[in-house]
Amino acid sequence: MRVPTLAPAYVGGVQLLAHASRRLLAGPVRRDLLRSCSTNVDNLAAGRWSTLVTSALLVEEPMELPYALLLLAVLGYAEYAHGAWWTAGVFLFGHTGATLLVYGGLRAGRPSPATRAALDVGTSYGFYAVLGALTSALPRGPLRGSARLALLALAAKPLLDRGRTFTDAGHFAALGLGLGVAGVIDRRSDVVDYRSVANR
Repeated sequence: MRVPTLAPAYVGGVQLLAHASRRLLAGPVRRDLLRSCSTNVDNLAAGRWSTLVTSALLVEEPMELPYALLLLAVLGYAEYAHGAWWTAGVFLFGHTGATLLVYGGLRAGRPSPATRAALDVGTSYGFYAVLGALTSALPRGPLRGSARLALLALAAKPLLDRGRTFTDAGHFAALGLGLGVAGVIDRRSDVVDYRSVANR
């Protein structure tokens, strides 16, 4: 039985950093720190690829308790079911993959100076990716398919609003990447089941 350790350490660390920076750093200094760690167009265009990691360690404001608990539950279950390396891998795949897709879209669309230098930090891209990947744990059949469609619909809804942002597109992309991982798991499971039946 795996006891999750990475998930609580990550969620607790992000929350602790948020509270500490809020208390110890002056507003402009904290904002400059967040901007330097952001995966915005200016940073990525300048080759600051380290922001693909640093942006996942910081949040603009301390996470609200319901979201922090949901993040902990999703990452904790993933770690319990698949292990810490799997969870970290899917999280980083979703976070970096969605970030680069959004970056490519913004570069192609000639963003405004404000968008180019926007604060872009947080845990949500990785969260959406792990959530999507975990749908492979649902029973096969209508429940699994319905859950995936429902998640896609929820992620797509903000994209239809006038006030949509590039972050909304990032959430949808991250969920899609996570569902792609789930699809790979489904296919591998089908192959294993087929082989077990054939060997009987």
